[in-house]
Amino acid sequence: MSVAVTGVDLSWEAARTAAHTAGRVLPPRQLPLSEAAGAMLTEPVIALADLPSADRSAMDGFAVCGSPPWTVVGRLRAGAAPAPALLPGSAVAIATGAPVPAGTDAVLPVELSASDGPTVRPLGQLGPGAHIRRRGEECLRGGVLVPAGRLVTPQVAGLAAALGQDTLTVRPAPRVAALVTGDELQITGAPLPGQVRDAIGPMLPGLIRWAGGTPTGIAHIPDSRDLLAAALVEADAEIVLVSGSSSVGAADHLRPCLAALDAELLVDGVACRPGHPQSLALLPDGRAVVGLPGNPFAALVAFLTLAVPLFAGLTGRPVGGEPDHATAHRLTAHPRLTRLVPVVLTDGVATPVRHAGSAMLRGVALADAIAVVPPGAATPATVELLPLPH
Repeated sequence: MSVAVTGVDLSWEAARTAAHTAGRVLPPRQLPLSEAAGAMLTEPVIALADLPSADRSAMDGFAVCGSPPWTVVGRLRAGAAPAPALLPGSAVAIATGAPVPAGTDAVLPVELSASDGPTVRPLGQLGPGAHIRRRGEECLRGGVLVPAGRLVTPQVAGLAAALGQDTLTVRPAPRVAALVTGDELQITGAPLPGQVRDAIGPMLPGLIRWAGGTPTGIAHIPDSRDLLAAALVEADAEIVLVSGSSSVGAADHLRPCLAALDAELLVDGVACRPGHPQSLALLPDGRAVVGLPGNPFAALVAFLTLAVPLFAGLTGRPVGGEPDHATAHRLTAHPRLTRLVPVVLTDGVATPVRHAGSAMLRGVALADAIAVVPPGAATPATVELLPLPH
């Protein structure tokens, strides 16, 4: 399907909805535990064994049988094979995590024990079963511990390993390639006269990870239609972010490239400030292309508007939970456009920061959130807040 340039800006809310429903949800994959963090489970985490798999000592000390004093007849380390059953009046020195012998009544912690040659006795009361982790007390084999639909946190990955899992079936994070365009961009050092230091490229890897994607690299492309088209074709990722080239000037080549590649243009401009010249298209092979403005803060706004809901949609997640709100202080509405304003929060009150122009990052670098100010004549009493990476 060819690009249809409608020239009709979508509302900010409609653009986010369009991004969330664009493209195909990525198919599940089995990933090693070390690679599954941040992805959504499509199958539950199930125990492959009882946890613990045997009665184990919860302390360094002595596994004891019968009444004190006890004669120490051996030593058990963590990982040791099960020892012979204890007889009344006997004990073995035992390390935390070691399986307790049959016949063990309790584990006497070393700090609560007193030794007299080969014998040991307690310093105080020692109840039956004390300091023993019983087999299966955390879970039994076959139990569902984490349901499908949950995100894999480091804690979940650790639990899965303890349960015997080596891989998890998840909705993988989308791979994201970034193309930063512009003849004027300088990628190192202080900008020379006539040059502009690239501020978008250094932002994107962190933004991509924060939003649930996997960055595959950043390429800097001159203002060349042929080079941009080739980079779009060669990008090995589910999502391609293109900064710059998003407007309608002589050096803005994204739309002609998308037309030549038979892309379907889903968003062609958003009625918001900053970030109006943003776009979203689907290539015939299913890859999504998000066009970000060339000004840094405008690019950040466009990323929050289109990329964040797109990532969520491809991984089967909602855009977000219940949005946070704050009392608005000195936040004025535009009659036709949604305003995205960096704010600081003090006791639930959102106050705009200075230096918040589309080309400026100084204000948003110190902000707590982005306030969403809907269009209208009235000054809002409260505003929705978009979270910023932290």
